Amino acid sequence: MELNGSPPFSVREHTAGAGYEDLAASGSAIVQGDAHRILAALPDGIAQTVVTSPPYWSLRDYGIEGQLGLEASVHEFVEALAGLFDEVRRVLVPDGTLWLNIGDSYTSGNRGWRAPDRKNVARAMGTRPPTPEGLKPKDLIGVPWRLAFALQERGWYLRSDLVWNKPNAQPESVGDRPTRSHEYLFLLSRGERYRYDVDAVRGPNGRRLRSVWDLNTQAVRESAGHFATFPESLAERCILLGSREGDLVLDPFLGSGTTAVAAARRGRRFLGLELNPDYVRMAASRIRAS
Repeated sequence: MELNGSPPFSVREHTAGAGYEDLAASGSAIVQGDAHRILAALPDGIAQTVVTSPPYWSLRDYGIEGQLGLEASVHEFVEALAGLFDEVRRVLVPDGTLWLNIGDSYTSGNRGWRAPDRKNVARAMGTRPPTPEGLKPKDLIGVPWRLAFALQERGWYLRSDLVWNKPNAQPESVGDRPTRSHEYLFLLSRGERYRYDVDAVRGPNGRRLRSVWDLNTQAVRESAGHFATFPESLAERCILLGSREGDLVLDPFLGSGTTAVAAARRGRRFLGLELNPDYVRMAASRIRAS
């Protein structure tokens, strides 16, 4: 299905045996389907940079078959994501980079559900994985670092851990720990040498970027049910640092379309993969509007 708008892009549904050799030279696209299967059908070395935020473990039930994040253990979750990022590494150019935003979570204490939050009803879950072996109730799991180390072991170069500080973070009702107001963003590269345009983005007073980024969360009007949206300002920084105009930016977990919107506004092509058809429609709407 071709959609009118600027920039031009297409929305496709993945089918068994489909190949995407044309994406290396064509415009932008959203492909609906399982990310691992779509990635396996992509040619080698077509993406300059990847900017993505996968589903977080044990935080959301999207209600769709094949979703990530509800594996029986965090170890299975990390293994599933690491296997998918093996394919991501293959489709990157030799000097390509991966900008990976991943949030942490706490053990459920073997409570198999979670009540809705008054300020975020989408947090409610009818099922939750049990406390993983080796962890205790109320433990912070350390999901971001578990995944980062797994990718490092599989050949990725782990180049930087960035802290996304959220000045406008939502309050939490907990009374026995500080309110969490940050997430991790990892910079990984396919090879020892990679594209990083140090002058593309500057910090206060023209200084080179530091490893703590103060960026407000961004509400997306269409995404009342998609609370894991990272802001366009975050995606834009990664895109500017890791690519040139005309390069292809990949997001294998497109969600509400933030990476694609930021890429299009900065003159890059984009390829977004998304399993949920509702989010495909949401992303297409945002891209058209931008």
